[in-house]
Amino acid sequence: MISKAKEIEKEAIISVKEAAILINKKEAINTINILKETISKKDKVDKEEFIVAINSAKEEINSITSEKEAVSKKEVVNAFNKLAETIKNKDTANKEEAIRAINVLKEDISNISLDSAVKELTNLKIKYLGKKSELSLILKSVSKLEDSERKEVGKALNEIFKNVKDAFDVEFKKIKEKEIEQKIQLEKIDVTLPGKKVVIGEMHPISKVLNKINDIFISLGFSIVDGPEIETDYYNFEALNIPKDHPARNTQDTFYIAENLLLRSQTSPVQIHTMQNSKPPIKILSPGRVYRADATDATHSPVFHQVEGLLVDKNISMANLKAILELFIKKLYSNNVKVRFRPHHFPFTEPSAEMDISCFKCGGVGCPLCKYEGFIEVLGCGMVHENVLKNCNINPEVYSGFAFGLGLERIVMMLYGITDLRLFYENDMRFLKQF
Repeated sequence: MISKAKEIEKEAIISVKEAAILINKKEAINTINILKETISKKDKVDKEEFIVAINSAKEEINSITSEKEAVSKKEVVNAFNKLAETIKNKDTANKEEAIRAINVLKEDISNISLDSAVKELTNLKIKYLGKKSELSLILKSVSKLEDSERKEVGKALNEIFKNVKDAFDVEFKKIKEKEIEQKIQLEKIDVTLPGKKVVIGEMHPISKVLNKINDIFISLGFSIVDGPEIETDYYNFEALNIPKDHPARNTQDTFYIAENLLLRSQTSPVQIHTMQNSKPPIKILSPGRVYRADATDATHSPVFHQVEGLLVDKNISMANLKAILELFIKKLYSNNVKVRFRPHHFPFTEPSAEMDISCFKCGGVGCPLCKYEGFIEVLGCGMVHENVLKNCNINPEVYSGFAFGLGLERIVMMLYGITDLRLFYENDMRFLKQF
């Protein structure tokens, strides 16, 4: 029993070492290239001569000792044996056939990796150490021995089993280390090489100006509030004193998802949500995307940005509105900018006004940009309509407030002298880098 186990041990360790011998894959392929070159130089080649050349190349493979870019030596030799067997089975072998056979051999060896060595070792481990292996069956039979010899035999057999297992563990570890080494070689980085240039984008002019506007109003005590872009008809229109038959809806035609569900045409619904959920005093700024069914041209887009402000408290008047907006415009543009207010009509404010600033190109003298008026419209504003306050359960007899709204793209275009709104949405780095 012990002698049989020792025979298996010897056989297993030899098989393990043969399966785990690694050689340099590149050198193996070079050997094939030499074989191919030798055959190519001949005018013709016969079967016996080709087989001799194969055996000579196989000896060269067996002499390779380097393990750099390692593969299983056994697999490489098997590939040569397969080629030799193919040639032996032919009645004749001409030069073209020989070269084709060599190319197939080269491709086979190119596809060999350390995985083949791992697979071979795994199969051998099952053969020698698996549950149905001869060695395992011998170990199981120890229980049938007499008590007097069971201990000694069992100890000897366990030692043999351990020796075989250790042999496998050593070779598996060796191949694993080689795999890691190859992976490191493939993934290594030369830190002395110049790094790849990272292309950094530019802050969009809309974002840049919006940040500036936010900062101005934050310094004045306003809070930045966001809201949903999909709104109900009530919040987008009716709560803002724009009933279903009101003509003001014509200028704010938007995109409807359902009969009472739409993409907001203004950020005013944020003000309604805030007034319904908060008690005065209220002091907010609500920037965001809005949508209207406009054709795209140099001054219109179906998607654009608005910034709206709201202040509700006791004793708020047009004087407060005028003071806040004048301060805002001077901080945004310049202290030299002149401001004027013109009466206007908005359904959600009463009284209402449009605010103009002196033309930044001509200084108020008159030019084509301001249509020779000396002023350019920048925003709409007014005192919050009492119906809007009532819709939000705020008593208009106690509280009053003002609201204003501006088109962000228009402000940006005026600040930077941009003449076509479509440039904002083309993501052209040549345009964006100017800001």
